[in-house]
Amino acid sequence: MTGTIRTQLSIMMFLEFFVWGGWYVTMGIYLPNTLGSDGSETAMAYSTQSYGAILAPFVIGLIADRYFNAERILGILHLLGAVLMYLLYQTSDFTLFFPYLLAYMIMYMSTLALVNSVSFNQMKDPGKEFGFVRVFGTVGWIASGMLISYLNWDSQQGISEGLLRNTFLMSAIASAVLGLFSFTLPKTPPRVDKSKKISLSDVLGLDALSLLKDRNFLVFFLASVLISIPLAFYYQHAGQFLGEIGVANPAFKMSFGQVSELVFMLLLPFFFKRFGFKMTMLVAMFAWGLRYLLFAYGDTGEFVALIVVGIALHGVCYDFFFVSGQIYTDSKAGKEYKSAAQGLITLATYGVGMLIGFWAAGEITDAYLLSDGVHDWRTIWLFPAGFAFLVLLLFGTLFKDVKISYKT
Repeated sequence: MTGTIRTQLSIMMFLEFFVWGGWYVTMGIYLPNTLGSDGSETAMAYSTQSYGAILAPFVIGLIADRYFNAERILGILHLLGAVLMYLLYQTSDFTLFFPYLLAYMIMYMSTLALVNSVSFNQMKDPGKEFGFVRVFGTVGWIASGMLISYLNWDSQQGISEGLLRNTFLMSAIASAVLGLFSFTLPKTPPRVDKSKKISLSDVLGLDALSLLKDRNFLVFFLASVLISIPLAFYYQHAGQFLGEIGVANPAFKMSFGQVSELVFMLLLPFFFKRFGFKMTMLVAMFAWGLRYLLFAYGDTGEFVALIVVGIALHGVCYDFFFVSGQIYTDSKAGKEYKSAAQGLITLATYGVGMLIGFWAAGEITDAYLLSDGVHDWRTIWLFPAGFAFLVLLLFGTLFKDVKISYKT
């Protein structure tokens, strides 16, 4: 891979996640404060990610993999996404906001697979080269959060004046830039002969279901679904929580999670090699529970540092669980089922698990809305904390440790 191509792919990744981070974190603040949405409507909005994760394989498997170059589909989807983001910027009614966002997320979740396809197609050794390119995606997410806070869109004054609406305009512009830029990317032709018949099981990766016959993998699979339920609480309500208790620049502080993601991604190989897969997973689950306890008891001024620590645990929560899970899945799947197995785990976590979590988070948040218009966040955060510790107990009891060689 030449330096020019590496630069192109890095810019692509930066913009891909700048677009997502530009509105996703602060939407939990935007909806109740600007559109007057309740917890159930906020849950519906965030659930579009899960619906997108479920439907994206159809876009990739039935269209992108068979008929068109990946970089062209990427460009078209981001140009259409820019139009939908602009409509979200203009919309002041949730009944219009939701269908626009649903259509957008079906397309955006498809682009996550496409940027990987474009990248891998240019790499001789993805194991060594992909990490350098992918890290710019995390930098893009951090940059969007820092920019929002720098412009004071997420300040108390900015929220009251409705300036968070500008996040959708910012993402629309970035999406349009990425859409046009995508047509300059290296050619990535279809991977599947369009004359070859394709089944529903091929698209959804259902052939990998045979892996569930292995007791250990079944325990891991169920734990992945279950731990994604408390994960949804963080994505859906952390920004709203920070804004409601008066924490300054919540978008900037939420970006601390992505900074820690960079750090713990570097530490993961050493921890994985030293302590093994099971312990790495248990530490990740414990970090999820601890994070929510820190949120629960850091909701007063003198303990706000606890909340910052909870946000900074994101690297442990995400890297140690999801990346370790991808490594374990890859080791269990035969050569024929590697892609299908990864797709199955993605469907289980971002699709089923988080869909349940978004719904539960919305219902619980609405149930603990106090008469003065604020939420009983301490009680709310205890629900995902307790659930995370329960999943930890079940996984620790039922999963038998295995040895996996970690290849960088």
